[in-house]
Amino acid sequence: MVSKDVLKQMDARYALFGLLFAFQNRLQAVGDAFYEEITCKQFFLLACMYLFQEEAPTVQELAQLMGSSHQNVKQIVNKLEKKGYVRVGEDTEDRRKLRISLTDYAKRTAERYQEKEEQFMGRLFEGVSEEQAAQLFYGLSKMEKNLIKMREMFTERKELL
Repeated sequence: MVSKDVLKQMDARYALFGLLFAFQNRLQAVGDAFYEEITCKQFFLLACMYLFQEEAPTVQELAQLMGSSHQNVKQIVNKLEKKGYVRVGEDTEDRRKLRISLTDYAKRTAERYQEKEEQFMGRLFEGVSEEQAAQLFYGLSKMEKNLIKMREMFTERKELL
């Protein structure tokens, strides 16, 4: 079914809700095929690592950024550590915290894939203007804030039961 036809049949919010799920599934499938050594989720974690400039992140910090659970991120970290992409070490000030850092191998792999990733992003955003991408980012960011509030509300309700 063509996107325009879907919007004629249903509220755009409901259509977008469904599209987000379908998009995530397609993005993961294409992303998993893109990298030979790692999955799309593993790539996403590695990409998130570059946002931490001051010090290596903890599993919990990565989980918050990625919108995932601590357990799921820990599994991804463990797999990446076995493959040689990340190193897990104790925090110098708090031994209970584990800090995740990129290895030289991960950095070399990122350099090797850089041109291919740029081509991938070019194809993914073909026909999408910078303004449209910014609007989409802004809209999804608002929705994400709403989801965070909803999660907090549901968590509080469970604690009251």
